[in-house]
Amino acid sequence: MRPSLLLAAAVLSAAAFSASAQPIDSRTQARIDKVLKATPLIDGHNDLPWALRQDFNLSVEGLESGTNSRTPPLMTDMQRMRTGRVGGQFWSVYISGTITGDEAIRTTIEQIDAARRIINAYPAHLQLASTADDMVRVHRQGRIGSLLGIEGGRQIGGSLAALRQFYELGARYMTLTHSQTTEWADSGTDAPKHGGLSPFGEAVIKEMNRLGMLVDLSHVSPETMRDSLRVTRSPVIFSHSDALALNPHPRNVPDDVLQLLKINGGVVMVTFVPPFLQRDALEWSSRKSAEEARLKALNPNDPKKVEAELTAWVGANPRPAVKVGAVADHIEHIVKLSGYDQVGIGGDLDGIDVTVDGLGGVEDYPNLFAELIRRGWSDANLAKLAGGNILRVMRQAEAVAASMKDVPPAMDKLAPAS
Repeated sequence: MRPSLLLAAAVLSAAAFSASAQPIDSRTQARIDKVLKATPLIDGHNDLPWALRQDFNLSVEGLESGTNSRTPPLMTDMQRMRTGRVGGQFWSVYISGTITGDEAIRTTIEQIDAARRIINAYPAHLQLASTADDMVRVHRQGRIGSLLGIEGGRQIGGSLAALRQFYELGARYMTLTHSQTTEWADSGTDAPKHGGLSPFGEAVIKEMNRLGMLVDLSHVSPETMRDSLRVTRSPVIFSHSDALALNPHPRNVPDDVLQLLKINGGVVMVTFVPPFLQRDALEWSSRKSAEEARLKALNPNDPKKVEAELTAWVGANPRPAVKVGAVADHIEHIVKLSGYDQVGIGGDLDGIDVTVDGLGGVEDYPNLFAELIRRGWSDANLAKLAGGNILRVMRQAEAVAASMKDVPPAMDKLAPAS
């Protein structure tokens, strides 16, 4: 999820591109500020809690400013969120998909605690939110509404009771899988086992609908996407995904699903991951992974040599440039297939090694809005992208939950064996 020290130089390079992005003229900036004052810019996915666990011993100190100069650098801090006009953030509650059972539940609780400690440590900037109305209220008060998102169905340990308790602790979406196929849902980046959802997977979605928890289909297979859209009563989200038609990465959304999404009313929150956005970046990433595997096979007991030689390889084979326009292209493709009501933003910042030139951290969201303004977007459609669409989805999910208030909690009788 986080850049290793091996790739810290690459992250700094991305930050340098961001700093040198084309300046936004005053008229365009005024339009952006007007839109984002009226509608909160809500990002669907930020991995800061896991970054702090992986590299900084879960310390929430020192996040006011200057985190881009840490080793390894972070893409998020409070002052840069303010510069980026962020009005709302789903903080990812990620754990490795290789952690299962009761350990997954415990580790998820630890990460919920980490996310909530970040929020509580910076009350001048952040406030925990539970509903769409909370998000709007917090934004009007000049702070950043903060919600939590569970990133992987294994985190409930096969227990619908755990799912319910995660909701009580603040989780407002759950990604059905991470990179691994689970006991009840197929991942897009692993061998399928269920042809989409198992019966227990369908029960999970129904219970999420009852709670008002958003179903997040990033990471899942196309079959799981289609099964979920068939089962759910609420709109779904893709918290950090792009369009498959523009780049054949298995983390992206096929066109037929985008068309179904229009019927469902859900939202694809377009992400800033270079291999998801551009074919040459995807090919470069595959070549780098192959080179890393080769070096590890040659030097199984010498990780420092592997690190040094892979760093040299990256220096001799620089990653292809991926610019803000690539993100705008994916947004516009989704608009073409589904409409302006089906797009949002989910940067995946602090969960990726490198990002898009001009979108190197949370301070850079205005660069994307400036690009869309250059393409002729109206203020009304910019507002939908920024936060209007995800707020609508949240309200619809809340309404479905209210309509199911007399439905009893589902029992765990379909839970897979641990």
